[in-house]
Amino acid sequence: MSKRRTNEYVLPAPRPPRGGRGYALVALLAVMTVLMISMMAAAPALRQQARRERELEAIARGEEVAEAIRNFIHLAKRPPTSMDELLEGAPVGTKKIQVLRESASRDPLSKSGEWKTIKVNDPVLVTFIRDLGKYAEGRMPNPNDRDKDGTMTALAQQLPRVTNILDIDSGAGPSGGEDSSSNSNGPFIGVASRSDRESIVTYYGIDHHNGWVFTPFYR
Repeated sequence: MSKRRTNEYVLPAPRPPRGGRGYALVALLAVMTVLMISMMAAAPALRQQARRERELEAIARGEEVAEAIRNFIHLAKRPPTSMDELLEGAPVGTKKIQVLRESASRDPLSKSGEWKTIKVNDPVLVTFIRDLGKYAEGRMPNPNDRDKDGTMTALAQQLPRVTNILDIDSGAGPSGGEDSSSNSNGPFIGVASRSDRESIVTYYGIDHHNGWVFTPFYR
């Protein structure tokens, strides 16, 4: 038998040249830089898209609140007196019938998440009616007061009448702030956002959040 050589010399694996490692590092840094620049360029568009989606969600929730107010009036024969009451449900006999989802009771555009309740003679409602007339090219809208027992009709008769879209001042424009005033107790017929930021989405041609009034009388 032949003896195994113990003094056999194995050549080490060749090392990559130092220059090659340097080029690879430079290439990696260049790729990372390009990615960072691309992300920075895309960030404004992503923020705008996220804001647009919040506004669409706010409109969907607001219209759901308007429908809940309609159902509450139909069942209780009167408008709700607070958002809490609307969320609890319309009293029918000894029971309460739910008319609004909890998620829709929150305003996604305001920091507080609280809708501003709109009364029958609220100035915000007057401005909204005027804006609807402007959107309809001067044709003033008639309130939707169709019901079986006359409750909606009686409330519609109390709504402000705007005969000319030019007879009411437009008021201050959007400032980017938020209405932090408390909702007063009493019957309300709609809600609006507390955010007065300029919007990306328009609702009946209105381009600021707090100008969007969600009410069953004008849908």
